[in-house]
Amino acid sequence: MSPEGSPPAILNLQNLEVCYGAVQVLWGVSLSVTKGQVVCIIGPNGAGKTTTLNAIIGVLKPRRGRILFEGQDIASLAPHQRVARHIAMIPEGRQLWPGMSVEDNLKMGAFPPALRSRVTANLEGVYGMFPRLKERRHQLAGTLSGGEQQMCAIGRGLMAEPHLLLLDEPSLGLAPILVDEVFKFVGEIVKHGVTILLVAQNIDYALQVSDYGYVMETGRIVLEGSGDMLLNNPHVQQAYLGGSAEEPGSYPAPQPAQG
Repeated sequence: MSPEGSPPAILNLQNLEVCYGAVQVLWGVSLSVTKGQVVCIIGPNGAGKTTTLNAIIGVLKPRRGRILFEGQDIASLAPHQRVARHIAMIPEGRQLWPGMSVEDNLKMGAFPPALRSRVTANLEGVYGMFPRLKERRHQLAGTLSGGEQQMCAIGRGLMAEPHLLLLDEPSLGLAPILVDEVFKFVGEIVKHGVTILLVAQNIDYALQVSDYGYVMETGRIVLEGSGDMLLNNPHVQQAYLGGSAEEPGSYPAPQPAQG
């Protein structure tokens, strides 16, 4: 339950456990995403961050635990049913159709029948946010620059009219100037009423744009707090931002989950 007067949680994970065959990857992961905010999951490679997103969107089936979205447990729903409930995911590496035009790639985000009558209006909304895509709408997606491909992938996700947008490593492989641009768009998307759960190894940027964050290591949440608090946390500074050393095992006490 959210404290009285605070925005509701749009997503709650409760004791989520996920395995790849006999290998367990997530161990009792619990987190909350407040409606209208940017929440990030940070941590090293192999920590389980992308696995968490894949469990939310339904690509992976949890061994146990609950996935509550807008108050309903969606853990048993197929991926297309979760998309129909307005959850969208922008995967790592963009995964566009390179031989299709930019506009056709965008339209694929509105594939569910309920969205098809609003394709034109939603395209205009995406082009309003990403004017460069409108200029290149007839261009093959595979010929775009890395930054333009990321814009196209984000735009495709927005065509699904998401209430919750899952963003997996949106700045991966981009030049620093384009990283600035991508994270600027994260802030713009939230202003349009979309809640974002962000996974990123670019921890400095991720925490700067996030209202709240979780640190995941070896499949477990080990720290959580506001973006500012985590930026200044000694463990985060030492392990991920090149800060001064801390004493072994000196994790601050985890903050209570919001929502």
